[in-house]
Amino acid sequence: MTEPLSTDLLRRTCDPSHFDFETTAELDGEHSIVGQDRAREAIEFGVEIDSKGYNIFAMGTPGTGRRRLVDQLLEEAAQDQAAPPDWCYVNNFDDRRSPRALELPPGRGVELRNDVQNFIDEIKRALPATFESEEYQTRLQLIQDEVRQGHEDALEEFRERASEENIAVLRTPQGFVFAPIRDGDVVPPEEFQALPEEEQKRVRTNIEELQDELQDILRKVPQQQREVQERIRELNQEMAGYAVDDLVDRLHKKYEGLKEVQEYLNAVRTDIVDNVDALLNLSNEKDDAESKGAVFGEGGPWRRYRVNLIVDHGKDDRAPVVFEDNPTYQHLIGQVEQIARMGALVTDFNLIKAGALHRANGGYLVVEARKLLMHPYAWEGLKRALQAEELEIESAGEALGLIRTVTLDPEPIPLDVKVVLVGSRLVYYLLSAFDPDMAELFKVMADFDEEVDRNDAETGYARMLAAITKRENLRPLDRTAVARVIDRGARLVSDSEKLSTHMRSISDLLREADYRAGKNDRDVISAEHVQEAIDAKVRRADRLRERIYEAIERDSLYVSTEGEQVGQVNGLSVLQQNEFSFGRPNRITARVRLGKGEIIDIEREAALGGPLHSKGVLILSGFLSGRYAPNKPLSLTASLVFEQSYGGIEGDSASSAELYALLSAIADVPLKQSLAVTGSVNQHGVVQPIGGVNEKVEGFFDVCRSKGLTGNQGVLIPADNVKNLMLRQDVLEAAREGRFHIYPVETIDQGIELLTDHEAGTRDEQGNYPEGSFNARVERRLERLADQRRHYALRDGQAEEAAHE
Repeated sequence: MTEPLSTDLLRRTCDPSHFDFETTAELDGEHSIVGQDRAREAIEFGVEIDSKGYNIFAMGTPGTGRRRLVDQLLEEAAQDQAAPPDWCYVNNFDDRRSPRALELPPGRGVELRNDVQNFIDEIKRALPATFESEEYQTRLQLIQDEVRQGHEDALEEFRERASEENIAVLRTPQGFVFAPIRDGDVVPPEEFQALPEEEQKRVRTNIEELQDELQDILRKVPQQQREVQERIRELNQEMAGYAVDDLVDRLHKKYEGLKEVQEYLNAVRTDIVDNVDALLNLSNEKDDAESKGAVFGEGGPWRRYRVNLIVDHGKDDRAPVVFEDNPTYQHLIGQVEQIARMGALVTDFNLIKAGALHRANGGYLVVEARKLLMHPYAWEGLKRALQAEELEIESAGEALGLIRTVTLDPEPIPLDVKVVLVGSRLVYYLLSAFDPDMAELFKVMADFDEEVDRNDAETGYARMLAAITKRENLRPLDRTAVARVIDRGARLVSDSEKLSTHMRSISDLLREADYRAGKNDRDVISAEHVQEAIDAKVRRADRLRERIYEAIERDSLYVSTEGEQVGQVNGLSVLQQNEFSFGRPNRITARVRLGKGEIIDIEREAALGGPLHSKGVLILSGFLSGRYAPNKPLSLTASLVFEQSYGGIEGDSASSAELYALLSAIADVPLKQSLAVTGSVNQHGVVQPIGGVNEKVEGFFDVCRSKGLTGNQGVLIPADNVKNLMLRQDVLEAAREGRFHIYPVETIDQGIELLTDHEAGTRDEQGNYPEGSFNARVERRLERLADQRRHYALRDGQAEEAAHE
């Protein structure tokens, strides 16, 4: 007969005396991550390899410290790398729709921006002063006087020639008029009419000729004015050059060696000189500032000379590590903003905004995969940038060809960045399966484990707890508290030989234990505070568990904890509510009758059983046939059901319990109701390990305690699940006192002996089971059913022959 487990196997506890510290305040607290060697090696490899496509996908369960370890390793790697260059956008004076990108050494970008702004401020003062100077006014006056004098001389010469013809040229508000003169006086009209006809004709002819000559003179005036304007423009450009050259030369010297900056400064000088009239409104020609590259608004036409610094690494001494919490398309790739002016949206290069890829360029970008995929086109935009190895700022609509508007097309910036996506395994495998670009762009998988070996991790766990308390500004833990948290870490993974690496759960436990210590006016967290935090968290979540146990206690749900019953056994299941799970006993019953070897799973027939549960039931047929009827037909029909189960059932952990109920029904031998059963079974009758063993044991214990512990109650668990036991303290105390028992079973025969107090029996050399053994009773019953089936088959055959006769 299998003996119950000793209490030292029901829970492995950490001995506080093994620690060489009194509280975690004595520990360094620098190691906030325990375990994760595989993920650490993968991240370090992905960071160090300098090849295209070796970006990293850090995958695992949320809360396992993925972000923290990624940030830690990236920060360490970034310390050994120089800060990347600054990036600016400036106006392209040849094509204002295509702003130019300038690359500068770290810190020089802000210098250039400030220097150019100072240059603009100075030139705005210097130009008016230059054009208000006496030299400029004198030279301007000379040009104007020279042209005016030439015009007057031409008119005076024309008047003298007309006077020789006795014709006066008079200037009136309506223009020039001609009149004959005599002795220096204008001839009145009546006297002119009195002149001979030939004289009048001669005068008119002379006036017509003079009119033609005057027209020639006047036609030259616009051309002369254009020449004047050109000369004035040249003068203005010459004077503007005097004002600009000294300032530009100073910038040339400061940024010597930066070819692109030199070209930009030359372009600025040329544009200011060429457009000085428009900048200072010196001419009557209203030059359209917008056509020259300016955007109306703050700064006016001077905006086009500014420097738009989009990435500044002046204060950085290492490569950047950027985490983008809201990875929209615009936040990743950048965008060109717009401002409303006069009912329209306008923009210029000053409104180009950097994205996370710009800020991380030359370093590392960390993005949560789920958030990335939630934003339209963000994933496609990121892939396109990584594939092209350059950053091209355009709207999502333009990138997809859905929208074509006249806007800016900034010069692309070369991209050199290592991207780390943080996500779940499901997201990783879905992307790998359905996106062919995944294998090309994210070649490094960093898989974060949910558990770590306990034997090698207890000291590291203590240091991790110290790091969390210091980071969260919590009270230190004493040795007993550390030991209790370690025990809790083992319970979280349901394994006495492992510890949980789910940092979020551990951090939450420490915060809540710190709160409990504060309520008790303690400066140090002890084991009792940790236990209070655990109990309080369970209390907040266990409403449903209390209601189910109450229904069992009040016999609304039938679960027997005493007596014996044929074809009935207590199975165990686990209900999960978010992070809280608990065990629930379920009555499983079986009925048997003559049939064709069918085992009917009522849960499956009612569409309540999942595929794994159905598989477990089908295995029972293989077991029965292989053990009891290898050479003859299995002549029974059996039905199995979870009584009072009104929801879905999944998993095969109840298959051993179903087999016990089925064998009991066949052998007509009652099963002890004081015992509950969990474990799956294979076709050879070997009991296999299952999940949730702690919750299942504790669930049946709670029900037995509410009904009254008799000392006969207990749970049968797979022997291979003993290492998973991390039971509550009250269960340990009941087991130590002999009021509750946990039995490890390896085979169905061991379980049968515990449940029936009958010897299971093994076949002798002749292949027979011992008389009176449980297996013999099962085999005889199946033989009787087979004989009955043959009897009915013969009778039906004789009846059929008689009918034919």
